[in-house]
Amino acid sequence: MAEGEGPTVELRQRKKPKSSENKELAKEEKLNDTPVPERAPKHVLFQRFAKIFIGCLAAVTSGMMYALYLSAYHERKFWFSNRQELEREITFQGDSAIYYSYYKDMLKAPSFERGIYELTHNNKTVSLKTINAVQQMSLYPELIASVLYQATGSNEFIEPVYFYIGIVFGLQGIYVTALFVTSWLMSGTWLAGMLTVAWFIINRVDTTRIEYSIPLRENWALPYFACQVAALTGYLKSNLNTYAERFCYLLISASTYTFMMMWEYSHYLLFLQAISLFLLDIFSLEKSDKVHEVYKIYIFSLFLGYLLQFENPALLVSPLLSLVTALMLAKCLQLNVKKGTFVAKIVKVINFYLVCTLTVTLNIIMKMFVPHKENGHMLKFLEVKFGLNMTKNFTMNWLLCQESLQAPSQDFFLRLTQSSLLPFYILVLIICFLSVIQVIFRRINGKFLKETVSLEDGRIGERPEIIYHVIHTILLGALAMVIEGLKYVWTPYVCMLAAFGVCSPELWMTLFKWLRLKTVPPILLALILSMAVPTIIGLSLWKEFFPRLMTELTELQEFYDPDTVELMTWIKRQAPVAAVFAGSPQLMGAIKLCTGWMVTSLPLYSDDDLLKRNENIYQIYSKRSAEDIYKILTSYKANYLIVEDAICNEVGTMRGCRVKDLLDIANGHLFVLSSETNVEVVCEEGDKLTYSKYGRFCHEVKINYSPYVNYFTRVYWNRSYFVYKINTVISFQS
Repeated sequence: MAEGEGPTVELRQRKKPKSSENKELAKEEKLNDTPVPERAPKHVLFQRFAKIFIGCLAAVTSGMMYALYLSAYHERKFWFSNRQELEREITFQGDSAIYYSYYKDMLKAPSFERGIYELTHNNKTVSLKTINAVQQMSLYPELIASVLYQATGSNEFIEPVYFYIGIVFGLQGIYVTALFVTSWLMSGTWLAGMLTVAWFIINRVDTTRIEYSIPLRENWALPYFACQVAALTGYLKSNLNTYAERFCYLLISASTYTFMMMWEYSHYLLFLQAISLFLLDIFSLEKSDKVHEVYKIYIFSLFLGYLLQFENPALLVSPLLSLVTALMLAKCLQLNVKKGTFVAKIVKVINFYLVCTLTVTLNIIMKMFVPHKENGHMLKFLEVKFGLNMTKNFTMNWLLCQESLQAPSQDFFLRLTQSSLLPFYILVLIICFLSVIQVIFRRINGKFLKETVSLEDGRIGERPEIIYHVIHTILLGALAMVIEGLKYVWTPYVCMLAAFGVCSPELWMTLFKWLRLKTVPPILLALILSMAVPTIIGLSLWKEFFPRLMTELTELQEFYDPDTVELMTWIKRQAPVAAVFAGSPQLMGAIKLCTGWMVTSLPLYSDDDLLKRNENIYQIYSKRSAEDIYKILTSYKANYLIVEDAICNEVGTMRGCRVKDLLDIANGHLFVLSSETNVEVVCEEGDKLTYSKYGRFCHEVKINYSPYVNYFTRVYWNRSYFVYKINTVISFQS
């Protein structure tokens, strides 16, 4: 034993001086390489503080100014402060009306606990149906808003509607601030943040739907997603100190969970983000520990969200959970192989294949064992959208006809080009993407990346946060090219990425390295362009678009809809409290908000039963008999029917996309595309449409002859709406 102990002691004694010598040499090299003048440390510290202070001030100011701009524009557009409460509520249309109506219900409840119970066991909205409104409609924003309104004592000096829209406008200000910070973190200059905000506001028609529908779930959720992306950008940076990294991690955790609670489709966006991080990790472009810490945040958010969303099965069968679980399992099975070797490359390929296979397998298994009905219609919609299937189903065809679910129009690209956003985005994306490809090839060849990339290197693609954003924006852009509604997620990050690129000296230096510029010092030219190009863009945007923004704020518009106001007033004064109304889902949402009366359907498209109800109620615009319509309406215990002239006499701009055309296709009836020609439409399996022996119900019921008068009695009408009482006792006298 004595002989075995000697060499061990000797080896330990040799390691200590060796390591200490290396540390001393490293310190000496750092001191020699960075000569510091006497007053430099204080000067550098002051510069950094001033830069951070000005940047933070600019970011916060930008967010506040945007929120104030939205408030002023909303006031001018609807003349909001001069309206009665009923006229204000009519501005919330469709599903927005439903969300705001539950906010009102929470404020009317005697206590918060009672309000929660009534929402989770709601049988006063849809006839013959008890729903958990909090789970089905993601009403957590309304719960939070109602609590804040009462807890802060705001009910003493501000009306509920102003408090509600004020919170949403404030969140939009946070949204802009988060985009500002993200661009600033990537470029190193707050000038990029200012340019991001300018592009965002100028292109607000394509960056947000806040102008058209304030209470939408995405308007509540996307600001938190922007905060999460900003924190993730900082977290992925290589030269981050411990405290900043910890702060970013906590912010990612909080914003990820909040985002998941605010929007039912949030886990799909996080799934795309997880794919981006997985690709970042698979090529060893970032430390795996950081990426896997983010995976843990996903798992925690999904688990906590599942519990607090009343054991929502959609989260269990979400692709995000399957992917993250597969990534965790793959890490446990991963072998410790020396990096850069041929075996390591083979292991990477096997790992990639394993993750993809496990993700699909786990998702299939979860769907087999977890009962779920959430968003099943979405898969059917995608099949029809991409031509994998054909259908005569009214709901599917109606969804396909929605503008937000079609491919982007040429006007969308034209608007982005006119504001100079699209050209610069494409330029920045191409340079960053090619640089990332170079980095990937270096990794495949076994070359290690630098921990810190200097400006002289001209390798912007080596920065992990840049690689993440390139992958993420490509994934979001690919989806936005298929479904226009997703442009509201993609376009804000187009603004951010384009602004970062033109303001980043590293991007210009990368380009000059490829061009092998020698006539002018590339570093000097890169610094000049990173200041000159955004300045020129900013001045041109100011000159062209600032007068337009000011004109919008000075023009006094007016939302004028007297027919709807008259209808709601009649319902509140004349209809019995226990009455149930039937009509188009969009109108039913307004009736629920403005009157509180029960309805037969709602403008929500995530519930199969409600979708079926919508289709059945829409039959009032089809070629069906009075008896058929009567049976449908009485099956839902409806007492009143509202026929909208705008739908009955709709003149659609798209062939076969009017509601009555889609109903005729679903019912197998010929429909008229114009007043001159009858067009015979061939549907699936070669079935041909035939003539119906009944006229269109919405037309025939207005004529007041038998058998329509036997079932329905007109009790109110104006230029837009016809209200019929559904007879309980039927008289078959002509």
